[in-house]
Order: sequence, then C-alpha cells, then structure tokens
Amino acid sequence: MSAMRFVVAGLGMCLGIAAGSLRADMWECDEPGGGKRFTNIKSDAKGCKQLTITPNIVSAPPPAGKGASPTPGGFPKVDPQVQQQRDNDRKKILETELINEEKNLQVAKKELAEQENTRLGSERNAQRMLDRIEPFQKKVKLHEDNIANLKKELANIR
Repeated sequence: MSAMRFVVAGLGMCLGIAAGSLRADMWECDEPGGGKRFTNIKSDAKGCKQLTITPNIVSAPPPAGKGASPTPGGFPKVDPQVQQQRDNDRKKILETELINEEKNLQVAKKELAEQENTRLGSERNAQRMLDRIEPFQKKVKLHEDNIANLKKELANIR
C-alpha cells in the first residue's frame, strides 16, 4: 500500500509542477500546556493560524556535454600543465602495474601447468585433480582480468 501512496504522491507532485507554482497550506495550532502542533489537514485546523509555504523547487542540472552550465566561480581549478603531469604519472603507474600483472600471469600459468601435469596417488578420479588445480585456475583468471582492466584504463587516458 505504501508503494501506491508513493506513486500517487509522485504523480500529484508532477501535476503540480506542470500546473505552475506549488502551494502548501499548513496550520500552526497552540496545544494546551504551551506546545505547538502543525497540520496540513484543514479539518484538523479549527482555531489554528494558517501558514502559507511555497516550496523552493530546484530544477535538475542540465545533462553533461552540450549546454552544460559553466564551472562555479569558487570551484578549484587545476593548471593544464599540472593536470598533464598527473595524467602522465597515472599512465606510468598503470603501465608499471600492467607489466607486473603480465609477469604474475606468466608465473600463475606456469604453476597451473605444473599442477596439471602432476598426478597425486590420492587422485583416483579426475574430480579430485580438478578440485586441487581450481585455485591455480582462479589465480590465472584473476591476473587475466586485471590485465584487461588495466588495458581499458590505459585506453581511457587522455
């Protein structure tokens, strides 16, 4: 039922925005004992002081790209040479990581091949061997995925 209320409330808000300015009538009621009560239900507001509230509706930001608003005045700016140096440093770090991952992949492939070529006496069926080599296969897959992700990152550098 609460999902239905959410949909109805959202629809009402959309219609209100489309119709023009929104108004919300609220009432401030004095409670016995000095407390205050607020309500938006007119029938509960007998003897209460009416407050008129106009919501501040903020429009959604324009989509990135064409027609995007300029950078705010107080937003920190980076000198183009500094940004270029940062991009170069990032590229060097990613390239170093890629080289390391490629080395780690070769080591992992070698370990996997050694395990695949080793037959233990306790492995009378193929399933036991597959269970034993599974961690080595996962290690190879991890390094292959890391290499793919590093190459993708390097391709995205300006």
